[in-house]
Amino acid sequence: MKVNGLILNVNSEQPDRLIAFYRDIVGLEPHPDMGPGAFSVAGSFFVIDGHSEVHGPTKESPRVLIDLMVDDIDAEEARLRSAGVTFSRSKGEEYWGGIISTFTDPDGNYCQIMGMKTAGAPQG
Repeated sequence: MKVNGLILNVNSEQPDRLIAFYRDIVGLEPHPDMGPGAFSVAGSFFVIDGHSEVHGPTKESPRVLIDLMVDDIDAEEARLRSAGVTFSRSKGEEYWGGIISTFTDPDGNYCQIMGMKTAGAPQG
């Protein structure tokens, strides 16, 4: 299969609340041509919508991880914390070189900001 694009669609019983969180708190760039809940993310799209079969918060937060690679994980985590976002993991180091901080969105989905260790550079 040759895939020429990717859209990650997250459904919610309260999509407006989730859209506002990712737009106003996380700071994703809206892509209004695709609808009010669409965001441009690294050449792909992240879309939040409602669905008749989705009720309440997610029952398995770690089932799907929304991973957002960032240039400065220290600055992004500090910015999100100052906006009231609570992290369950802060700058954990992975064996493959990743640095991961995990927070939960208003629907209970896990979202992670991720950076990479830089050789010789200290990490937060």
